[in-house]
Amino acid sequence: MLARYYGWEPRFESVGFNPYLEDYYGDIPRWSFCLETYFLKERFKDMLAVMKADHTIVQDRSIFEGVHVFVTNNYMRGDLSKRDYDTYMELFSLMKRLMRLPDLMIYLRKSVPALVRQIQKRGREYEQGMQIDYLRDLNNRYEDFIYRQYEGKVLVIESDAMDFENNPADFRIITDKIDAQLFGLFAQNN
Repeated sequence: MLARYYGWEPRFESVGFNPYLEDYYGDIPRWSFCLETYFLKERFKDMLAVMKADHTIVQDRSIFEGVHVFVTNNYMRGDLSKRDYDTYMELFSLMKRLMRLPDLMIYLRKSVPALVRQIQKRGREYEQGMQIDYLRDLNNRYEDFIYRQYEGKVLVIESDAMDFENNPADFRIITDKIDAQLFGLFAQNN
């Protein structure tokens, strides 16, 4: 929606054709390293393309949250061994030397119940068995990442009560806040 509104190029995470995703949800400890390394490769390719582009690109997930939210979550839950985690983090550290931070990270903050509703609405079969504690852990890692780890510019939008896909007023709240952050315009009162 943002890409259409602003005329930006969209970059979507590879979930539809990811060769590990379904296996991962079937056996997280077995497939964590493979899945996360695949995502790292794909996100790094995207990051390099974004850095070379002469136009604005909007991504649905960054390499930074992939590392600091999802990989860290798998490690902290015991689903990724210390050896694999250390190897992954060393690889990321090498890649990070070639990267720059996005101009703006937009965090659509949601509670766990709202996330559950969104997952059910999305209807991906492999996500339907996701445990609440796993989702809660991810949400906590996002909070830590956004508020304590990420070094770039962040726009946090409380989105539990929003239906920006179907309600133009909700979408306008988001674009007004983006305009204020990126272009120095004053956001309208919400």
